[in-house]
Amino acid sequence: MQRVPMTKAGFEKLTVELEQMKTVTRPKIIAAIAEARAHGDLKENAEYHAAREQQSFIEGRIADLEAKLSNAQVIDVSKMANNGKVIFGATVTLMDLESEAELKYQIVGDDEADIKTGKISVSSPISRGLVGKEEGQTVTVKTPKGEVEYEIVAVHYL
Repeated sequence: MQRVPMTKAGFEKLTVELEQMKTVTRPKIIAAIAEARAHGDLKENAEYHAAREQQSFIEGRIADLEAKLSNAQVIDVSKMANNGKVIFGATVTLMDLESEAELKYQIVGDDEADIKTGKISVSSPISRGLVGKEEGQTVTVKTPKGEVEYEIVAVHYL
């Protein structure tokens, strides 16, 4: 199996979700199935079929989370010496040279990416253009909108 990079925070978030699914959600669905089954004829019992469908979804999500966690390579950048280089897990402050807008992104694993919170996937075009570069450098990144030039203002290992 291929190891998948994941931040410590992302690993903990998935672990909490898995625990919630196993200890709270799964027992609720099992109880709902038992209750629906008690109502009688299962062929025409919409509650039963809905609960079974929900159980199928939850079991699939549990299996997915277990697979992701077992293949995770947890990287805690806060324990690394900051040499100003952009690496996985680093938080990077950028200046868009065309619009002079300042952007802040953390480079995370594919499963943790959430642009709304400033977390971009390590496999995204911006991340690929930044990884390995250093604070103060100007980089040209090929994005779906075309080429964009950024200056790396700061690199933090949080």
